[in-house]
Amino acid sequence: MITPERTGERRPRARHKGAVAASVAVRNLRGRRVRRLAAVGVVAALLTGCTSPSTGAQNGASTGGVAPRVPLSELQVLDDPRAYEGGSTAVLADADIEPIDPAPEQQLPVRVVSHDLAGDVEVTVTSTDRIIGFDMAGSINATLAGLGFADRLVGRDISSTFPEVEELPIVTSSAHTINIEAVLSLRPTLVITDGSIGPIDVVLQLRDAGVPVVFVERDPSIEGILELARQVAAAVGAPAAGEALAQQLSQQIDAKIAEIAEIAPDADEQKLRVVFLYLRGTSGIYYLFGDESGADVLITSLGARDVAAEIGWDGMKPVTDEAMVAANPDLVLVMTHGLESVGGIDGLLEDRPALALTNAGQHRRFVDMADGDILGFGPRFPDVLDALARAFYAPEG
Repeated sequence: MITPERTGERRPRARHKGAVAASVAVRNLRGRRVRRLAAVGVVAALLTGCTSPSTGAQNGASTGGVAPRVPLSELQVLDDPRAYEGGSTAVLADADIEPIDPAPEQQLPVRVVSHDLAGDVEVTVTSTDRIIGFDMAGSINATLAGLGFADRLVGRDISSTFPEVEELPIVTSSAHTINIEAVLSLRPTLVITDGSIGPIDVVLQLRDAGVPVVFVERDPSIEGILELARQVAAAVGAPAAGEALAQQLSQQIDAKIAEIAEIAPDADEQKLRVVFLYLRGTSGIYYLFGDESGADVLITSLGARDVAAEIGWDGMKPVTDEAMVAANPDLVLVMTHGLESVGGIDGLLEDRPALALTNAGQHRRFVDMADGDILGFGPRFPDVLDALARAFYAPEG
């Protein structure tokens, strides 16, 4: 479901444009790797400023539609997506995570490599009866669910918002720090994390308490999604399931990017110029996500231009008026709670006059998506692309 603010011109569905361009785009995207530790540090610093807890959709809860959706190829897409006026909310068709079939086979105990921030160590896992996963984006728990281990989870991080875990106790604070007492009270037999939740010395205290802790490497990229599936599966003694999930996701992502290529404009000058803004009005945080932030992969996968990267903006840094005017986006991508925190579109444009001067500001062209979905590079990535493509190219579809 896409919630439009105002209408714009639409055109009939696009004709076939060939799979070659889509395949090239996929190969280009997969060749990129992010500076993981730097990104984790910046995002952690940003989110630490969000200390007031919220409920429901306001704290980034995942939402899903209930009505069946037509394929992207059958949508009546905008004749010129750069000229559309009004805001849209991108919503997943289904927030549930479908596990792979058949169910995974395990071999325990297993010795796995834990990619600790201080260096690799070997960890022995003897039981996966009670698992806790936590990371900044909720991707580890989503991956566990995709592998068929949702019923083994006994706790979750605040970013894990999909239905299979929504009743589980939360072990991280709204500032994305670990509550060791909350973890230990759940008697986990395995903890999986990526180092984005800390303090790290507190996490390592879990090992001192006898809990196997496995650190996985996570990159917000397409290849990173596949590698996370493999690493998480290895940690639970089901490497074959990890490879199966990685292959399934690879095919789904390839197919979705090819679908999007059919409805997105071909010519560079007609493509949507997009930036991703991280907003937390209560803390005065306005960050522009650029090259190697993860947002670049998301934008490019959607057949749009990442204009932050084009102006040389790398990583995640406070946005400046000069950068925003230079980027001059046609569309601004934001998290739903972030947009709410600045008073919606009106509040954002009032607070950032330079943004109001851009094409996006003049057309009020903002697309928001639930905080727990939009940058979660995990099993739901194809569905995230699908929802955002509808908001980009067929906001009334």
